[in-house]
Amino acid sequence: MMLSESQERMLMVLKPGKEAEAEDIFKKWGLDFAIVGYTTDTLRFLIRHNGEEMANLPIKELGDQAPEYNRPFTEPAKLPVLDAASVPAPKSLGDALGKLVASPDLCSKRWVWEQYDHLILNNTVQRPGGDAAVVRVQDGPKALALCTDVTPRYCEADPFEGGKQAVAECWRNLTAVGSTPLAITDNLNFGNPEKPDIMGQFVGCIRGIKEACLALNFPVVSGNVSLYNETHGRAILPTPTIGGVGLLADFQDSASIAFKSSGEAILVLGDTRGWLGQSAYLATILGKEEGAPPPVDLAAEKRTGDFVRDLIAKGRVTAVHDCSDGGLLVTIAEMAMAGGIGATLELSPGGIPPHAFWFGEDQARYVVTAPALALPEIEVAPRKPVSLPCAWALPGASN
Repeated sequence: MMLSESQERMLMVLKPGKEAEAEDIFKKWGLDFAIVGYTTDTLRFLIRHNGEEMANLPIKELGDQAPEYNRPFTEPAKLPVLDAASVPAPKSLGDALGKLVASPDLCSKRWVWEQYDHLILNNTVQRPGGDAAVVRVQDGPKALALCTDVTPRYCEADPFEGGKQAVAECWRNLTAVGSTPLAITDNLNFGNPEKPDIMGQFVGCIRGIKEACLALNFPVVSGNVSLYNETHGRAILPTPTIGGVGLLADFQDSASIAFKSSGEAILVLGDTRGWLGQSAYLATILGKEEGAPPPVDLAAEKRTGDFVRDLIAKGRVTAVHDCSDGGLLVTIAEMAMAGGIGATLELSPGGIPPHAFWFGEDQARYVVTAPALALPEIEVAPRKPVSLPCAWALPGASN
């Protein structure tokens, strides 16, 4: 009973005298419960079953001297930065976009999530398909934003940057709906850690996760690890999935990805350099996985995200979407499809090849829409936090 891994269980420690109050709450929600023990001042962990002593262990040694793995590992080789000019352009940007949004990584997952209860007692404010789900707490106004993120091809190419990116993208998705990111849980999925290269992936991802969590004030409060995931000696891609939760003071103030009306300006917040290494464009259109993944500037992530949340809180933007897999063109297409409104786009690559500009996966970027009257307020905001705009357009056409 003590070592079984039955699911859907939680352990609580109650102050003396609270038992009856807790029992009423559990019964109200139809939950099974049992009092299994009491805290002591003996510094011993004592387990009895039917009067027989089953374990009697020292607490200090359990906590302070528990065995720790220190397996040998190899640092993965750094991949070169891919020159965007050396990456072939598609015959048609439109055809490339169509293939990307139809790919397994980017296509709609509606057929999956519709099979499950995603309404949660009709408290779901934003359903799957956007940056983060938003679920009100009881009748509100408070709400929780929730999302999960990871890009395994980044983690395989550079575990440290991939670990950072998984946390940063989760932080962006929570920010994009207007919530304040609170904490994460990590789900670390890897191959056989007895192999030095796999252990190197594990170590690198954890180091990246740690650095991102410290920089973004985004603590890890729980998690689990799944190792030895191999088939015929071939490991899965390193997949440190990051689940995040954020808080909205009022669910009615949440932002969504859908274009709201024609005639509004589309702005890209953040630097666009056309990074194609390990991109969805490279993998889906050209069938390659080459180069280093995009670097994650955590200071830029923090500045840009704080700026976006401020815009949402002040009601200056009507739609928000973080920019990730597939780059700018996929981001804008998702916003257009969600709102049923088209967009006319002006290319302003600044020396970047057009396909790199539209499909590059530079980090710390968001796409927002705003009515014309709000543009002066946005554009006179301090320039130091973000580069703005990198590109802009007026929705309304079907181009």
